[in-house]
Amino acid sequence: MGHRFHPSHMNRLLDDDRKKLLPPDTVLQHLELGPEHSVADIGCGPGYFSLPMARMARRVYAVDVSEEMLDVLKRRADEAGVENIEPIQALADRIPLQDASVDRILCAFVLHEVDDLPRTLAEFRRLLGPDGKLMVIEWDKKPMEMGPPEHERIEMTELSKRMEEAGFHTECWDLNPYHYVVLARRMG
Repeated sequence: MGHRFHPSHMNRLLDDDRKKLLPPDTVLQHLELGPEHSVADIGCGPGYFSLPMARMARRVYAVDVSEEMLDVLKRRADEAGVENIEPIQALADRIPLQDASVDRILCAFVLHEVDDLPRTLAEFRRLLGPDGKLMVIEWDKKPMEMGPPEHERIEMTELSKRMEEAGFHTECWDLNPYHYVVLARRMG
């Protein structure tokens, strides 16, 4: 497992440089969210993607291991008048939602931190409905001045392979010079 992102650095998750690299509305287009969808934002942090998703979807389950992150998310949602976000404190491999309870899952910059990748991917598959989509955003495994240590990152082809082994069809692309996307659908 990689080190977990510490809540004391959460200001980095909301700064203007991140918005230039990862414009939420542009990134979220790939999930094809509609007002009929429920979505889980796994590792939601202070709500960088949760708040924009709440404008697009029926319900957002904002999942994070950190109570501090969820408290900031709740405050930001209240300030924005957003009422369709349900914060859930949980690990990525043990989310207290029913089987097939979400239409979409976003998991941004979390999988390199999990203790058990196969178990986490199996949990995502359990949560997704039959026509569900999963979008994973991760750090490229190459030297750079930001992000987690290179040895903790997962190569795009390796992550795609592991997701296919877990029962997903995948497509991958570079999102920007630092990050990649694996977009997945459930097999069968």
